[in-house]
Amino acid sequence: MKSRYKIIVFTLVCLLISSIAWAEGFQTVKPEAVGLSSERLDRMSALLQADIDKGKIPGAVALIARRGKIAYFESFGFQDKETGEPMKTNSIFRIYSMTKPFVSVAAMVLHEEGRFFLTDPISKYLPEFRDTKVGVIKKDYFSGKGKVTGVPVKRPITVQDLLRHTSGLTYGVFGNTAIHKMYMKAGIYSLDQTIAEFSQKLGKLPLRYQPGTRWEYGRSTDILGRLLEVVSGMTLDRLLEEKVFRPLGMNDTGFYVKYHNLSRIAEPAKDPTGKIPPLFDVTKPPKLLAGGQGCVSSTVDYARFSQMLLNGGKLDGTRILSRKTVEYMTSDHLGPLANRTDPWYGPGPGYGFGLGFAVRFKTGESGSPGTIGNYSWGGLAGTAFWVDPKEELIAVFMMQDIPMRLHYRMLFRSLVYQAVAD
Repeated sequence: MKSRYKIIVFTLVCLLISSIAWAEGFQTVKPEAVGLSSERLDRMSALLQADIDKGKIPGAVALIARRGKIAYFESFGFQDKETGEPMKTNSIFRIYSMTKPFVSVAAMVLHEEGRFFLTDPISKYLPEFRDTKVGVIKKDYFSGKGKVTGVPVKRPITVQDLLRHTSGLTYGVFGNTAIHKMYMKAGIYSLDQTIAEFSQKLGKLPLRYQPGTRWEYGRSTDILGRLLEVVSGMTLDRLLEEKVFRPLGMNDTGFYVKYHNLSRIAEPAKDPTGKIPPLFDVTKPPKLLAGGQGCVSSTVDYARFSQMLLNGGKLDGTRILSRKTVEYMTSDHLGPLANRTDPWYGPGPGYGFGLGFAVRFKTGESGSPGTIGNYSWGGLAGTAFWVDPKEELIAVFMMQDIPMRLHYRMLFRSLVYQAVAD
């Protein structure tokens, strides 16, 4: 009887383990099983560990999946260097601008439901943008300082403009013109406001360019998030939970870290002055639900999101978007609108921009390897991901170190592609 009981318990445990593995949605295999080189991936491990030992970064997590299977998933260094807590593969990170792809996908889910057209003017849903002007900078004859005057828009900002960053809205930090300074002084960086209040402030500021004429990284996705609230009748956090996170089993992703997961938050190390950089407080629900920067996530959660995109909008039998919508989102929507000689052009050489992602359209030009058609984005604190449909590959890199983010974004990409063996 006891032996039978043990068999039943063992069977239930096995079923539980298999159900957890299924929920994760990935099978782990040796790199060679999916055309990657273990020996070459060891280079990545050795290099990252060496950099951590030298104090260049506190810690990191790296994941590579190919053909739907995880071939590399490692954690390095410290989750919190001050306390000595080691980094874990399930550590949770502030992903900043890697929030944007979530909001872009949610937007296209609502678009598929017929809630709006991409050609709709955003003022149809957000009347604060009804009288938006384009800023023209003229030097004052006496002081020599730049003075901003407003001229009418030649056409209104559309939903598509928000998705591809051609709205004319800017951040304020990527430049030093009189318009940038107006954004910095307008109080839009305060976290003590709702996204509705934020949108009201932004609607009064001048655009940097005429809508639809140029790519400008700015507050477009934040405004898109507010527009989605109006269209759906839900707050942005609830919308993302219902349309994206819950269907994909992204249990560690949201606008804050739940109480029982607080011990998993990755923290930055001290800067050269001995101070810890002031990243977002993610231990409680924020007042500002910022669609361009506000989420936290784990490496596996972001891998699940990425795999859904690679699968053409579907994961574990759950369809989020149609294959044609994903193809549309991950196509270049800029063409000649991209000023690739501008040092502030975020996608970089060889890349255009789709609806929420940088999209590679040339094998050359970029400073790192890749494939035509791969799409990607990154976050301020050092997170990055990309999807390569041709190679059937996704890659996710997570750390919390603002100064080193661009270095490791390029390094990780190079180290992943040098490990492709077939």
